[in-house]
Parts: sequence; C-alpha cells; structure tokens
Amino acid sequence: MSFTKMFVLLAACSIASLAGAFQSTPAATPPTQPAAPTKPADAEPPARKTRNVILCIIDGLRWQELFTGADESLFTEAAGGVKNDASVRANYWRATPEDRRETLMPFFWSVVAKDGIVFGDRTRNAPGRVANEYSVSYPGYLETFCGFPEPLIKDNKRIMNPHVTVFEWLNSMKDYNGRVAAFTTWDLFPWIFNVERSKLPVDDGIQPCKFGRITPRIEFINRLRAETPRRWGGSHFDSMAFHVMMEWVEVNRPRVLFFGQGETDEWAHETDYEKYLDAARRTDQYWKELWEMLQKDPQYKDQTTIIFTCDHGRGDNTKSPDDWSNHGKTHPGSDQWWVAVMGPDTPPTGVVGDHEMVAQSQVAATLAWALGHDWCKQEPRAGKPLEGAIVEPK
Repeated sequence: MSFTKMFVLLAACSIASLAGAFQSTPAATPPTQPAAPTKPADAEPPARKTRNVILCIIDGLRWQELFTGADESLFTEAAGGVKNDASVRANYWRATPEDRRETLMPFFWSVVAKDGIVFGDRTRNAPGRVANEYSVSYPGYLETFCGFPEPLIKDNKRIMNPHVTVFEWLNSMKDYNGRVAAFTTWDLFPWIFNVERSKLPVDDGIQPCKFGRITPRIEFINRLRAETPRRWGGSHFDSMAFHVMMEWVEVNRPRVLFFGQGETDEWAHETDYEKYLDAARRTDQYWKELWEMLQKDPQYKDQTTIIFTCDHGRGDNTKSPDDWSNHGKTHPGSDQWWVAVMGPDTPPTGVVGDHEMVAQSQVAATLAWALGHDWCKQEPRAGKPLEGAIVEPK
C-alpha cells in the first residue's frame, strides 16, 4: 500500500470515529425536574349537586304533632274545641305514634324522613329550639332568615327588618340575581324581607301577585284572592299562596324560593284542633305536589335541596289543657322547634336521635351552604350549618 493510500484510509477512519463519538454522546442540557404526577380525571372532587334551594315553613306546627301525630287529649271541646270527636278520630287517631304521624303527614314521613335528615324529636333525646326569647312569628322568621335573633324585634309589629337576610344576600350574586322569590299568606312578610331595601319579590297571599311573568291562571287566582272573604285580618288561606307559587315557579324558574304557610297557626289560635290538623295535612299535600313538580323538571330534578321547618313551637299544655293554642315566652314549650332537610347533597339519615341541641339560627347558613356559599363568613353572628345536613363532595 502506498503511503498516500494509507494516509487517506487513516484519515477516513479518524473522521468516522469522531462522528460516532458525537452521535453517541448528546450535548449537555440543564437538568429537568421530574414531571408532577397528573391526577386522573375522576380524582377532582365532584361539584355540589344542589343548584336550587327552597325553604318551606309551616307556621307554629308543634314537634309533638310532627313526631307523634294527633294528641288524643285535645279531642275535647274544652281543650281542643272539638265538639264531636268521631270525625277527628276517624281521620287522625291511630294506635301508635308512628301510624298517627304518617296519617297526619304522609309525604313527610314516606319521603322527607326517608330520603333526608330530621332534627328535633324530643322523644329520642334530640331537642331543637329557637334562639330568640320571644317565640312568636316575626322574631322566628328573622332568626331563620338571618341566622341570629334580634332583641329589638319582640313581636309582630310592622318594623322593617334592619338586617340583610340570606335571601337578599344570595340575590346580590350574579348566579341568583332576579331568581329569588317568596310566597306567603301573611302581610307582614314584606317587612320581614325589608322589600324597600332588598327589592325582593314577595307575595303576601293577599294583594295580587304582579311580579315576574304573570299567566292567565295567576290572574285568575289574583281575582279569587280579592273576591274571597278573609277569615283573618292580616292573612289569607294557604291555597291562595300555594297555587300562585306553583304556577309562578313553572314559568319564572327561580333558584332560591321561600314558601310559607300559616293556617296551622291561625286555627290553633282559634283553639280548633281539628282544623289545625287539617291544615297540617293540607300543607303536607302541598309539599308533595311541589316535590313532584320539581322532579318532573330538568332544572330542579335531583338538583334541589328543600328545608322544612316551623317558626316557633306552641304551649305544651303544662300551663293549662288548652295552652297548645298559644305561644310566646309565657307559654312553656313555645321555644321547642324542629327542622328537616332533603336534597341531592343530604344523606338519607332519617330521624336523628341523641343529638346536641340544634337551633333555628342554623337554617340560614344551611340554606346557603347547600349552594356552596358561606353565610357565616358573611354574617359572623349566624349559627353554623346543621351538622350532617349537607355532605361535602368527596
């Protein structure tokens, strides 16, 4: 081999060797941090299912009737205004407390107590109470809507509520603005909601309902309200609010709703125990019809939490045999209270026994918490949400 050929061969080998070296050793790069582990799609906590809330209050319904049914000791004219007990016995008397309560309020016991959670059964060492010291309606509604008692509101005088309610607060939010409403049968509710300040649409069940979209059916019921004589000066029959509310909800699509019924309290004040029971059963039927309507509507089905409660208790008859017809600070038992919650974020716990004292002041925070909002942060005086009523997403 000539020197020239050998030189060319060696040069070629050297170039090839260098090229191989460059190919097998990558250029130096800054060290990188290990990639953060990626959560699988289902690891994110699911959003709360509740998109709508409804607060239903039956005025002055005692826990005694709710949990044990009709009280046989009141089937007399002296104690309960019952002149002939045959009909009240046929309609409401059964052998056991469980049968009596299911006869009185079948929807509550077959659906609400089965699918939701119930507090306040004192037969099971599960007390509930109002936090205000007066045990009358305006103080009770204020405590329920605001989450704390107001000592200056002692009775049912027409005083504008000085405090913002949880309904007014929710209405200030973009998601609920213009989609909050109240339907009642008492002309004091515009003061309790302070409509001058809050601008909330509040139907008192007496004046014609004129807010939102008004249908011919609502117009007809407005006429019935005007033409039907009222038995009580400041309130109307429960049906006058219920049927307007049902129609209005269907066409106006609220997301936050209050529904108040008052005949139980009115008939009790007249010492008419049979009509008091009739009103309770009728309200239970109204709740059933409302629930069934919601379950047929995609906006509300499986997306609505409902809170059921009362504004105060009544006399427990330790003062006199007919003291059930009264309530207030001088009537023992009037501060005794109950509440139930049912909805997609509420476990089917049923009646809770042996629980700590629960209070009316916890309703406002529970209502807001069902929608994922912290009322206690906004209003530190408010009671905390009811324990176990709204379960956090996992």
